[in-house]
Amino acid sequence: MKTVRNYTLLISAIPLVASINIAASETTIPVTEENFSHAETARNYRNWAKQGANKMFVIMPGLPPRGKAAATVQMNDDTLYGSAIVEAVDGKVTFSIPDTDNYLAVQVVTERGHGQQYVVEDGDYNLPVESQYAFLIYRSGTENGIDVAKANLDKVDVTDLNFATTYQVQPYDYDEVEEWVKKYTQEVNSMDNFTYTFPRTSKEVTDLHQWNLENAAGWGGASPEAFVGNKYANSSKMKAGTCYTSTFNDPENKFFTSITAYDSDKYLMEGVRSINSHAWDKNSDGTITVSFNCGESAKNNIDTQGNDFTFTSRHYGVNPKVINSSEDPIISALKAQ
Repeated sequence: MKTVRNYTLLISAIPLVASINIAASETTIPVTEENFSHAETARNYRNWAKQGANKMFVIMPGLPPRGKAAATVQMNDDTLYGSAIVEAVDGKVTFSIPDTDNYLAVQVVTERGHGQQYVVEDGDYNLPVESQYAFLIYRSGTENGIDVAKANLDKVDVTDLNFATTYQVQPYDYDEVEEWVKKYTQEVNSMDNFTYTFPRTSKEVTDLHQWNLENAAGWGGASPEAFVGNKYANSSKMKAGTCYTSTFNDPENKFFTSITAYDSDKYLMEGVRSINSHAWDKNSDGTITVSFNCGESAKNNIDTQGNDFTFTSRHYGVNPKVINSSEDPIISALKAQ
């Protein structure tokens, strides 16, 4: 029998800039530093609404599209996605996770881009959310194959979902949003090691610039929570013509660890696959070496097909030792050969 879980987080009193029911015919909202997270979230809601996610549960048929055909930046390459835009009832959203034998998590993303809730256990949920509408991201692990991952998404009870049929796309100038995204993403690419914090509510944002960088380069990520949520970090921009390696101790995250390469705009590249702890080869001493553009015989090699790139390390069900580390253990061990 499913267990009903009624988790509570602090609800921010900060009103949303440009509430959802603004008609598309009204004046375009200028993008500012203060409303960028709302604008970038609106862009992502718009992209998923185009696929019908405000009217039905949208299951991606396979791994994410490459390049800007993807609805969202930095989609991971280790799970299948199921998505829905829902409307809160009495400040809460309802959904469920079916019983499965692989990784299946649900993240509830508010209209300001916060992953206010992240749950990984099967059961029925009725959880608070700080905005009128919310985006549900189901991530179904591919450790037992894509067919199994999809079959588990097919088990989701869609009658639990209060689809946001009244949702209207926010009247931002989305070309202007893209300009802000590009500027912030270039800043992230210039950093040796960019770590995401993903505060769960608007009230928990202590550094607006950091939060804007996170939305631009990795919208929709989950907050670090020991053995439940995730921790993410980005490398700097790297050269395709250089062989790089990183040798590190197994982070021993609860669910899995992943290393994924992206282009300079933070989108997946054609023909380039991620490496994760479900399938990587370990060294004889138990450490792991991941290689980039070092040839077919190199350990756990990721070939970026002649493209300059950045990569993201993801720690799913993050180990506290990774949370408490001042630097990401995979990116900090990176060396050019």
